[in-house]
Amino acid sequence: MAATIESFALLLSPLALWLVASWWLRRGHGTRWWDRGTLLVTGPARRDSNDAVRALFVTAHPDDETMFFAPSILKLARARLWLLCGSTGNYYNQGAIRKEELLKSCAVLGIPPSNVIVVDHRDLPDHPSVEWDTSLLSALILKHIESNQIDLVVTFDAGGVSGHTNHKSLYTAIRYLHSENRLPEGCRVLTLETVSLFRKYLSVLDLPISCLRSQDVLFVLTKEEAELAKRAMRCHHSQLLWFRRLYIVFSRYMVINSLRFL
Repeated sequence: MAATIESFALLLSPLALWLVASWWLRRGHGTRWWDRGTLLVTGPARRDSNDAVRALFVTAHPDDETMFFAPSILKLARARLWLLCGSTGNYYNQGAIRKEELLKSCAVLGIPPSNVIVVDHRDLPDHPSVEWDTSLLSALILKHIESNQIDLVVTFDAGGVSGHTNHKSLYTAIRYLHSENRLPEGCRVLTLETVSLFRKYLSVLDLPISCLRSQDVLFVLTKEEAELAKRAMRCHHSQLLWFRRLYIVFSRYMVINSLRFL
């Protein structure tokens, strides 16, 4: 009898978590939490103290902005947003198509085409085993930070979320700029937390775990915002293979971003 009750409780636990998380999203309880005061602070790099925060998302491939960073982009809607994509995503010779898809996705997410920069450099190829040159990459990133007076940079952490070498190269380059004090005064860096494979595909069920774990910033989308993120991902038609369709449904990165400051 005790074993039966225990088994029943184990079955109910995930269901209870799902119901609580779903209720949270239906009620519109999207989350934007941070400690040490507000994230959207006035930085000395800005010319006008009344100007909005200027945030630069640094990604490696078209579709990274939606697959991994959609919660951060949508929750920072009050900021002025830029996207710097390190490649055209030409691994399967689809670079031109993927660039157009990126612009459409960014439009859905609220980043204007004029603020989307796609790097097409022969030394920065889209390849899962190629480590991008830190010196070249950091110089490109710093150029866009300075020319757009960026206050906040958002990118991958050392794990790159998926473990992709290009993703990890971005972190290495920005970490270099940060550690060498080459970033403009007042420019802060947020890195997207890499979670375990188990947590990665819990979708909203990861919400209780994310809330209990330590992070500097936690973004959770409302149901309406989550639908917007899915619409942005559907702009990447060339990438919508069966496993990415499952990703849209089950990945916690489509609804939750936990980030840390460098």
